[in-house]
Amino acid sequence: MSGLRLERDGVVLRVTLARPERRNAFDAALIAELSEAFVVVGDARAVVLSGEGPSFCAGADVEWQRSSIDLTYDENVEDAMRLYRMLESIDSCPAPVVCRVHGYALGGGSGLVACADIAIAAPDAVFGFSEVRLGIIPAVISPFVLERIGSSARRYFLTGERFDAETALRIGLVDAVVADSETAVEAVVEALAQGGPEAVREAKRLVRDRPSGIQTAQVAATRRTSAEGQEGLRAFLEKRAPSWRASST
Repeated sequence: MSGLRLERDGVVLRVTLARPERRNAFDAALIAELSEAFVVVGDARAVVLSGEGPSFCAGADVEWQRSSIDLTYDENVEDAMRLYRMLESIDSCPAPVVCRVHGYALGGGSGLVACADIAIAAPDAVFGFSEVRLGIIPAVISPFVLERIGSSARRYFLTGERFDAETALRIGLVDAVVADSETAVEAVVEALAQGGPEAVREAKRLVRDRPSGIQTAQVAATRRTSAEGQEGLRAFLEKRAPSWRASST
């Protein structure tokens, strides 16, 4: 059975981790499915990533971890690279990714959260980078997590301690903690749909690429002279809704 459920809901692609009996923990099959899902998002205006059951994602599946004990160094490198490529596919997904977190989000589960553009946590969410307690380290997820939480990793990577949603908010791993996280996620999705489809994707690229100098002017000019940019500016001046808002309803 597939460990992932994909549903197209109008302009939104919903990606749901669907291994609730394993707390949506990663195994090789789920990693492969996630890698593919975030590469082929089509014209989705937003991708919502969530987990079925009592937890978002409890990290690596125990049986998958057990199988790694007998891998050679080279086999471990390739195994880790499959996880890295999956995280990279989420981080670089052309459409904005909104993550809804509840229950456990441990190890690689916290890595998934770090790859989202916007992460909304329920008050019961529990995070942690517990790898050191197994004698290993969170190396593969580190580029994505460090981008999110910076120097706070000094504590949580080293201690392996778990922390709550409010701490995750304070260190920047999530963007909001809301009792009704599902409604909060839908409000974010609605906000994303207000922007031009191309503009939202280009804004995401802007954050990732961080151009400077003349590049910033060239990017701005490209958007202003684009069909979507022209439509948005004219709609504003004419006091009407731009065409993409009508098409997203």
